[in-house]
Amino acid sequence: MIYFDHNATTPLDERVLDAMAPYLSAFYGNPSSLYRMGRVCRGAVDTAREQVAALVGAHPSEIVFTSGGTEANNLALKGLAFSREPGLIAAGATEHPSVLEPLEFLKPRGWRVATIPVNRDGVADPSFVESLPVGDLRFVTLMMANNETGVIQDIAPIVGLLRERGVVFHCDAVQAAGKVPVDFKASGAHAMSLSGHKIYGPKGVGALILDKTVTIEPLLHGGGQEQGLRGGTENVAAIVGFGKAAELALSELAERQAHLLGLRKRLEAGLKAMPGATLFAEHVERLPNTVQFGVAGYDGEALVMSLDRQGFALSSGSACASGAGEPSPVLIAMGVDPVIAKSAIRASFGKGNTEAEADRFLEALKKVVRVPIPESRGATPAMPIV
Repeated sequence: MIYFDHNATTPLDERVLDAMAPYLSAFYGNPSSLYRMGRVCRGAVDTAREQVAALVGAHPSEIVFTSGGTEANNLALKGLAFSREPGLIAAGATEHPSVLEPLEFLKPRGWRVATIPVNRDGVADPSFVESLPVGDLRFVTLMMANNETGVIQDIAPIVGLLRERGVVFHCDAVQAAGKVPVDFKASGAHAMSLSGHKIYGPKGVGALILDKTVTIEPLLHGGGQEQGLRGGTENVAAIVGFGKAAELALSELAERQAHLLGLRKRLEAGLKAMPGATLFAEHVERLPNTVQFGVAGYDGEALVMSLDRQGFALSSGSACASGAGEPSPVLIAMGVDPVIAKSAIRASFGKGNTEAEADRFLEALKKVVRVPIPESRGATPAMPIV
């Protein structure tokens, strides 16, 4: 199987597994305990906190470990809301479900949500944020890089505006960290979400970076761990793995970035030569590893299954919304025709992929889409849109 779905999750780096191993066996102490084994585990957690902070230009004291990016987003958004009087929240139109669904949760609780529109390339409109009422706007959330299209948002103009107005800004950087340079301090963001399994670390661990000037209400109470913001005994082995993955991502960032961009350009060149193929967000800055495209007349999810039979693992969009059977909300927000949007599939490369694999994928795709579109609705194969 050739794996082209690294935006969904990445394989665990062997060096990360080696770093985790002692904390899955010999060093099993509770990091809150005072005896030696507990202190060893506490030291390992502190080291990981420094490693994660270094990856994204934050101070270790600003790192709050969570169970992943979803919890980090929920902690940021609900935590900000629960510590403030209800008002207006602004969110990007192409946010991840782990941002959009918490905002839906807040609506019946007195909160209103304004959607920041994006253009046909998926880029958010800063002028919309500027038009929002200052006195009513409590905070804004906008992702750094989109998980489907790979579009990188230029958050600087929006953050600058919000800082002037004293409005808190949260950024979901789950897809950006480890693929492009991320600097929390320089970005001006007040809060930022990360995830371990997107950077060759383990699943079940992430972090919320939180500026010390910002107050939030914790979601989990009990024990006072993570500065009282995330109660519960720390998952030491996973945190250690996250830290090691962050250290490797930082040291290998330039090399990985160049390699992934080369693969992306190679795949895109092949797709441009393919009749009926459409590249989404082609003309704006994107993650080096991500290509989202559609093939006219074909259903994206059915194409994914056909390519799976050819030995390729990839996605029709967000892994958190796969199987929905509907066009991607991200592409619909970008103004893409629903029929074209329903044909979308996403290839997201990883550091272990090769040019030969990209070439083999193009050949497999050409083979799959050569199958004639059936004339009747009941015909197979199932891939064409009918």
